[in-house]
Amino acid sequence: MNDTPAPPRKRLFIALMGVTCIIIVGLIYLMWWIPTRGLANIHPNLPHIVGILTGILSGLALCGTALLVLTTALGKDILFTRFMRLVVIKFLLPVIEAMGKLLGISKDTIRQSFIAMNNSLVQSQRLLVPADRILILLPHCLQLFDCEIKVTGDINKCVRCGRCDIMGLAELARKYQVDISVATGGTLARKVIIEKRPKLVVAVACERDLTSGIKDCYPLPVIGVLNDRPFGPCFNTRVDTEKIDAAIASVLTYA
Repeated sequence: MNDTPAPPRKRLFIALMGVTCIIIVGLIYLMWWIPTRGLANIHPNLPHIVGILTGILSGLALCGTALLVLTTALGKDILFTRFMRLVVIKFLLPVIEAMGKLLGISKDTIRQSFIAMNNSLVQSQRLLVPADRILILLPHCLQLFDCEIKVTGDINKCVRCGRCDIMGLAELARKYQVDISVATGGTLARKVIIEKRPKLVVAVACERDLTSGIKDCYPLPVIGVLNDRPFGPCFNTRVDTEKIDAAIASVLTYA
């Protein structure tokens, strides 16, 4: 069974984000329009005051969406990128997942787009992180299922046989002198992050686990790399080490 995800695209998340913004603006307008006749009975100027507040809220929603699109398109930290990540992760993602369900778009497709959007926002901040504050976090399913040497907790146990991607990832960590850990699940992953206290995480996982990890780790920046699943989920998965190499190289500072 081939379960390799398609390359993630930000365009879907951006498009759904725009639709969400329009719906929010429409709801804000309705919240003003419906009670306006009753408001006039309380005070003749009250509908105008509520209308101004409605306009301000609508403007903030439209400007925020435009700012997110520009930040993603230009790859530059224009304004409030960290706060915008909070809005995307905590508010927009669940709303967009619900909208995708109504439109018949799978959760994994939306999550792929969200991960690409998150990566773009993280990289737009142009972070510079020393090697000892970067953590590569891997799922245990990257190791061959029948390997007798389990590397969970200590990747240095790997004998470098080359049958799975663990060898290349261990060599990559040695090349950059960054921490690398293999976790069996979300609980252990959070424990590793608490113990290591990194400033940036490069995480490998499936759509569900990456999305959950990005949400749980905020405000810690996470660059997500989707794994390939040629034999199905959670079994002998693969990952493109060049993507991880590029992610580390983009943030690493030797200062």
